[in-house]
Amino acid sequence: MKVAFVGLGVMGFPMAGHLAKAGHDVGVFNRSSAKAERWVGQHGGATAPSLAAAVAGCEMVALCVGNDDDVRQCVGDILPAMALGGVVVDHTTTSAKIAIEMAAAAREADRWFVDAPVSGGQAGAEAGSLTVMAGGEVEAVDRIAPVIGAYSKAVRRIGGPGAGQKAKMVNQICIAGLVQGLAEGLHFAKCAGLDTEKLIATISKGAAQSWQMENRYKTMVDGKFEFGFAVDWMRKDLGICFAEARRNGATLPVTAVVDQFYAEVQRMGGRRWDTSSLIARLER
Repeated sequence: MKVAFVGLGVMGFPMAGHLAKAGHDVGVFNRSSAKAERWVGQHGGATAPSLAAAVAGCEMVALCVGNDDDVRQCVGDILPAMALGGVVVDHTTTSAKIAIEMAAAAREADRWFVDAPVSGGQAGAEAGSLTVMAGGEVEAVDRIAPVIGAYSKAVRRIGGPGAGQKAKMVNQICIAGLVQGLAEGLHFAKCAGLDTEKLIATISKGAAQSWQMENRYKTMVDGKFEFGFAVDWMRKDLGICFAEARRNGATLPVTAVVDQFYAEVQRMGGRRWDTSSLIARLER
């Protein structure tokens, strides 16, 4: 398929690379042209002088940018330039509101828009093992699922436009509370003089087991926080969760407390630390 990938950050760069390795005709665009040139140097393909030129005639355009405003601006340039019937796949974590808005704009232009946020972080992007939560029309999701399978271990349509973003909100709400619980457990274990290796080898085989426990406990114990999703990004995502909760009436008391703990981590200088750095505020 002729595709373009827009946004070559820590996630987008390897994701676009997997598309190229899968044999697709991939063009890339990034606001910083140096990243696009570096990607082409590694994977081939082509850069373009503008976003419209990068997506011209493409059957699928994947986005992995910053926020709602970035998505709105990009989609405004993409829709007139991509192929009729083409699909915009947005991997950015945004509000459900912008996803619904962009899906309507795409249908008016005889194109499709799928909100498709991901879980798995930078490691998942590099390994090609992301989980994709998709919101959009069945036809559109069915068309792009085999393509984005190049960097995903699972692609699941959750519902119509906006459903993918709402699913990502649930994902982040669950992670926030879980990481805080793990941070407190490990902090308690260290204060109690327990051997954390023996401890985790034991409790990870029971009901306390989680991806975070198995993949982050060692770095948390060692005070190393350079292995995943940044605190700044998590707070941005939690802000989206709170805005949606105000609309749908959900109450998120634990998530709100953990968000303030992340604010403390930011004040400690941990804006770019990964989300497991919640343990750092307990061990100051």
